[in-house]
Amino acid sequence: MTDFSDAAAFDSFKSLEKTIRMPVLFLGHGSPMNAIEDNEYRQSWQALGAEFGVKWPKPQLVLCVSAHWLTSGWWLTAMARPKTIHDFGGFPKALFDQQYPAPGFPAAAQEISQCVRQPSGASPLSLDLQEWGLDHGAWSVLKPMFPQADIPVIQLSMDYSRPAADHFAVGEQLKGLRERGVLIVGSGNIVHNLRTMQRSAAPNQAYDWALEFDKTIADYLQHGNQAALQDFQALGVVAQQAHPTHEHFLPLLYAAGAVDASETPQFFNTSFQAASISMRSVIWA
Repeated sequence: MTDFSDAAAFDSFKSLEKTIRMPVLFLGHGSPMNAIEDNEYRQSWQALGAEFGVKWPKPQLVLCVSAHWLTSGWWLTAMARPKTIHDFGGFPKALFDQQYPAPGFPAAAQEISQCVRQPSGASPLSLDLQEWGLDHGAWSVLKPMFPQADIPVIQLSMDYSRPAADHFAVGEQLKGLRERGVLIVGSGNIVHNLRTMQRSAAPNQAYDWALEFDKTIADYLQHGNQAALQDFQALGVVAQQAHPTHEHFLPLLYAAGAVDASETPQFFNTSFQAASISMRSVIWA
């Protein structure tokens, strides 16, 4: 099979021009309210977005892997105008009023689908022409970063039934896109347990198990220990406490797969929400 982690594997692309290598992001998105509240998280996303076009080129495309799009097999959004999805409940009307009308990029979706293969069976990624759009894992972080909504966005789904190594393997295949002006964004949380939230907790307060898991994963990332990262469930009880279900952890594997083990991660937003949601975010550049 062609090694699509090699940038040369994308030389046949017509929709995306070659660029210098783009960074990769993993963003802890936390509560959907972070999209509209003037807090440290939203401010950090705004500041990060302002670096594109200055420190790094403005992306030709954002490829986002969100914790909130789970499918059978792997899919790409391939519609020209992805809708803004409000996939939550119990929040103020102001949050439901939010729209993020970033365009899709059907031509790029088609080309990526043919290059990036499903880990089982090596078939192309499937194309979603109308069902999904941009869920809050995507737009809640991208709207503060790129408020003009003028950069095309494609979402990549996750097959939750597949082992962690498969998710990492898909991320590895995305690596070459970084030299085609594609900003790869994983959006989830390193610790995410809604069952144990303490809404009155301060950002520097968290459960011992949450702090332990967050620190352990940060150490894996810092040392480029990709094998241990994929084997996060071997941490046992602390992993189960950090992720009763692990869809919020999986986007980290795509981001980590798209970088070289030697690339040094930089951490930001290293605090917690509600004692059991780690907002730790990572940039590899």
